[in-house]
Amino acid sequence: MVSDMKTIPSRAGFLAARSKGAKALARGIVIQAITRDSDDWRIGLTATKKIGNAVTRNRARRRMRALARDHLAPLAKNGIDYVLIARHDTATANWQDMANGLQKAIHYLHRTIATGTNRGAKPNAKPNAKPDPPPMTDGPSQGKS
Repeated sequence: MVSDMKTIPSRAGFLAARSKGAKALARGIVIQAITRDSDDWRIGLTATKKIGNAVTRNRARRRMRALARDHLAPLAKNGIDYVLIARHDTATANWQDMANGLQKAIHYLHRTIATGTNRGAKPNAKPNAKPDPPPMTDGPSQGKS
């Protein structure tokens, strides 16, 4: 039931999931998850103006809410916040593809959280970064001595 799903009440919960949580992609949605000290699970839904007008955003939120009720609720683990972010095709994507993608993504997130590995996290250092180029000079010096 929808009333059994608790929502993330503040922006801070969404930001915590974005910066410290694990991330997975599925057809039409991005799912972020983060652990917290609690005996229940919560959900947050977001659809930005990038995906379309108000009608499109509302349709995307309704579909994500239905996905959460039908497919996330049976798999959700207590103590985890889930954030579902709409993508450009959330409102029009095939329902079964979205449901299958969500289930796979949730299983992936649970494994990622359990093992403590998060390939989506941004490390502080860039391991494959190119070294900084040498400073530019005005050209060869042609000093007169």
